[in-house]
Amino acid sequence: MNGSRLVATGHYQPAKILTNEDLAAMVDTSDEWISKRVGIRTRHVAEPHESVADLAGHAAAKALAASGLAPSDIDLLLVATCTQTERAPNVASRVAARLGVPGGALMDVGVSCSGFTHAMALADHAIRAGSATNALIVGAEKMTAVTDWTDRTTCVLTGDGAGAAVVSAADEAGIGPVVWGSVPELGTAVRIEGTPTRFAQDGQTVYRWATTRLPEIARQACERGGVRPEELAAVVFHQANLRIIEPLAAKLGAVNAIVARDVVDSGNTSAASVPLALSKLLERGEVPSGAPMLLFGFGGNLSYAGMVVRCP
Repeated sequence: MNGSRLVATGHYQPAKILTNEDLAAMVDTSDEWISKRVGIRTRHVAEPHESVADLAGHAAAKALAASGLAPSDIDLLLVATCTQTERAPNVASRVAARLGVPGGALMDVGVSCSGFTHAMALADHAIRAGSATNALIVGAEKMTAVTDWTDRTTCVLTGDGAGAAVVSAADEAGIGPVVWGSVPELGTAVRIEGTPTRFAQDGQTVYRWATTRLPEIARQACERGGVRPEELAAVVFHQANLRIIEPLAAKLGAVNAIVARDVVDSGNTSAASVPLALSKLLERGEVPSGAPMLLFGFGGNLSYAGMVVRCP
C-alpha cells in the first residue's frame, strides 16, 4: 500500500449544555463579554459519572459503524487526550474493551490540543510502514473536570466531547505528510497541573504565537499535501476561539474553504476539537467526496501538527 485514507468519522457530546447566561450566574462575566472575546455561545458538560473513556467509546463506536469494518478489523487504536484520570489501563485499552476490539496496539497520545492530528499522523506512518491496516483514532476530553470555575478567563472556554476517525490502508494516499513540531521553551503557556489539577494558560502568548507563526506552518502542510490554500474545500483548525481561528484562516489564504467554527457551540475541547468539528462537517455533507481538507491542531505544549486529508 502507498498510504492511508480517511474512511469514516463519528462524534459524541454530553447532553448537558452550559450557556453564557449560565456562566454569568456563576462568575463575573456576561454573554456579551464572552461572545466578543472568544466567540463561544454554548459548551457541553459531561456528568460526574461520565469518564473520558465513556466519551471516547461513544464517538469511536459511531466512526466504526460508519466505516463498515468490524471491531476485529482494527489493529491500531489511538486515543488523544490530556484529561484522563487513570494511568493504567490507558483510555485506548478501555475503548477497545468496550467495542470488542480483540487485540492490536492500544496507545494514548498526550499532546493536548494537537493530540488528534499527531495521532492521525502516527496512524498514517504505521500503515505506510506495514505495521497496521485499519486504525481507529479518537480525540476525547473532559475539560470541565479540570476547569477553575472561579477564573472567568478560562472557565468560559472549556467543553467536553469526543470525535473519532477510521483510517485504512489505500493504494492512493488520501492523507498527506504531516508538518509537526513544538516550541518547548514556551510550553508552559498552556498548563493542566497542580492539586487539584486545573487548566490555566497565558492567553496572549498563545494568541501571538498562533496568529503570527502558524499561518506559514499551515501553508507548509498544504504544500506537503500537494495543494494550494485556495484549493482547500475545508479547513479544520483546533477550536481554540474565534479570535484565533478567523485570523489564522484569513492569513492562510484558504479563500474557497469552509472554515470550521464548531467552537461557537462546543467551546474548546482540546484534543477532541478537530475530530469533533470534522465529523460534524462531514455529517452535514458540506465537503465533496475526494476534496482536500486541512486538519491542523495546535496549542498545549505549544505543539502543532497539520496535514491535508481527502474527504471520504
